[in-house]
Amino acid sequence: MEVFNTAQRMAWGLGEVAEFTGLSLAFLRNEVRAGRLPVRRFGRRVLVRDGDLRVYLDRGSDGEASKDQQHRAHVIDDVSTPKP
Repeated sequence: MEVFNTAQRMAWGLGEVAEFTGLSLAFLRNEVRAGRLPVRRFGRRVLVRDGDLRVYLDRGSDGEASKDQQHRAHVIDDVSTPKP
């Protein structure tokens, strides 16, 4: 009989987050220091809660979100502004 673990993961180590997302460990550490990626510390162990990781990935880093929002605004302006 095969048994499957269906429990959702509660938290991830930074190394695991780097491996699964393709983001570098150095980048993730900078995001933690800047306060953009919330973590929980247990001694030397740093964990990212699954829900926090999902929110972070949906939002993106602040710099990327700002560039994306600026690009969208520029595209909307180009489309909505009539050409002479």
